[in-house]
Amino acid sequence: MKILLTGVSGQVGWEIQRTLMTVGDVISVGRSQMDLAQPDTIRETIRDVKPDLIVNPAAYTAVDQAESEPDLAMAINGIAPGVIAEEAKRLGAAMIHYSTDYVFDGTKNTPYQENDQPNPQNIYGKTKLVGEEAIASVGVNYLIFRTSWVYGLHGKNFLLTMQRLAKEREEIRVVDDQIGAPTWSRMIAEITAQIVSQSQENTTDFFASNGGLYHLSASGKTSWYGFAKAIFAKDIFEPDLQQNQRKLQRLIPITSQEYPTPASRPAFSLLDNQKLSHTFSLVMPDWEKMLKLVLAIS
Repeated sequence: MKILLTGVSGQVGWEIQRTLMTVGDVISVGRSQMDLAQPDTIRETIRDVKPDLIVNPAAYTAVDQAESEPDLAMAINGIAPGVIAEEAKRLGAAMIHYSTDYVFDGTKNTPYQENDQPNPQNIYGKTKLVGEEAIASVGVNYLIFRTSWVYGLHGKNFLLTMQRLAKEREEIRVVDDQIGAPTWSRMIAEITAQIVSQSQENTTDFFASNGGLYHLSASGKTSWYGFAKAIFAKDIFEPDLQQNQRKLQRLIPITSQEYPTPASRPAFSLLDNQKLSHTFSLVMPDWEKMLKLVLAIS
């Protein structure tokens, strides 16, 4: 199976490249090889590679910055996925794409299911929803995985930001009234590889039978403050030298109103993973167990 992977320098793409290497022949491209803001470049690259499967974790993910760069965010998150889908369909290839919990407004108090009505509250979420709809409208064989609160040891994310701030500040104030599920980028990659492996015998039939929209996130729930507490709980077991390397003395829970940002975030964006688990016979790991694994190898 020939697989074209986009966004290889991003935190999800970087992990996916590693997991898919055991599944097929992976051709990885970054922005310099395939700029998602340039539709002609997208078409040219796909036609040159002629893949059996296109995996597209590439995205504009700067949630706050998207408020001041809506056109660029739309080009990458909204328009590009549709172009990729068109080219995949033309080749008879399948497509895997990644979306976000931020397509929801956060007004529910139970986990969001795939058939719940999206109502994004920021530019990032709106552009990601446009991308989802563009793929679905083309008629290509596809899987879209909505995920949430993605972090890892590569790229820009909450975990690495907290670890950096702990060395710079004595006090960190963290929002405690937004609820979701932190999801390790490697978990996303490993589940992607498992599903692609299941499709190897007959990719077309597999995607035709199982294609569509799925929620893919860790199980359990927490707030950003709870996430931060769990990150620093590991330091209890670290040697004194590690303790001395950080300034952090206090972690303070605050409300979203106390930490205004250009982009509004949903207060509750927990995703229901039951459809994914049932369809592909997967067990979604708990977010705290995943975090402990990440911290153990960091």
